[in-house]
Amino acid sequence: MPRKLSAIAPDWWDYTTIDSELVEEAARLTPRDLLRLSRPGFRVVFYDTLEDFYLAEALEYIEAWKQSTADNPVGICGPIGPTEQLPLVARIINALGLDLRSGHFWGMDEWFDEATGLEVPASHPLSFEKADREMCFSRFEKRLRFPDAHLHFPKADTAAYRRTWESGVRCAVMQGGQGDVKHWAFNDPLPRKGRNREQPPSVAEYRKLATRVVDLHPLTIAQNARTSGGGNISMVPKKAITVGPVETWKAEQVSIWHAGAHDNPFGQRLTALMISKGIADTSVPMSLLAQHPNVQFNYYRGGIGSCAVEMH
Repeated sequence: MPRKLSAIAPDWWDYTTIDSELVEEAARLTPRDLLRLSRPGFRVVFYDTLEDFYLAEALEYIEAWKQSTADNPVGICGPIGPTEQLPLVARIINALGLDLRSGHFWGMDEWFDEATGLEVPASHPLSFEKADREMCFSRFEKRLRFPDAHLHFPKADTAAYRRTWESGVRCAVMQGGQGDVKHWAFNDPLPRKGRNREQPPSVAEYRKLATRVVDLHPLTIAQNARTSGGGNISMVPKKAITVGPVETWKAEQVSIWHAGAHDNPFGQRLTALMISKGIADTSVPMSLLAQHPNVQFNYYRGGIGSCAVEMH
């Protein structure tokens, strides 16, 4: 049976093309229902305050790096959305004087400049590398800082970045947020074209995607303008470089953080429901984590909201 056209961007696949009954079931979920979606391999956790939420997110960095030694290095792959945890990471490390210099860090993604054919420079106002360095790594006391070679940021030529995932460094956790289009990093749904015109790519096909340059779904561009650019859509690049499913499945755990500031109440419910039920569909990329053996969804209770109709 033909899939529906997207209600957002008809030339793309996205969550508005999935079965209506699944959409309605997700919208009915209460916060209590969300907690009950936990199953082996998928855990749902609530935090009552934003302070506790972001502290817990920061501690994932510390806990991962404390496992690291020179002989057995350990790293974490981290997001830019959310970012509130980043200064907390530096503050904890400095306050405790933790020597974590054997640890590693992978940035999840970066903007791609079509004019130059390269990643945007770290001087770009929206640069993710710039944000990571300024909000976290440059705040470490110098004696505690990682060697620069331990910081891995994706580039337009992805070969060097991909090799770091094969270098013997263990990724203890990949953190992420969830975008309006239900992505992690910039693993967006794909356009409706070519062999994917009538059906989205299979899960097996999507799982084979590694770090790459991607075209961004219009909803992703609009969201990043809203969350990072004051609504100025014209300043947001239309392409990005993103860590792929191939690297994601090398992470021992995938930890997704829902503060309520990025995806909306419906989206926060839909992907949890699909992962809990083992429903993977590439129109909802986050749902592919139904096949990952260790996933945790972390919610700020005050950001879960409601899917009830309210006129504003």
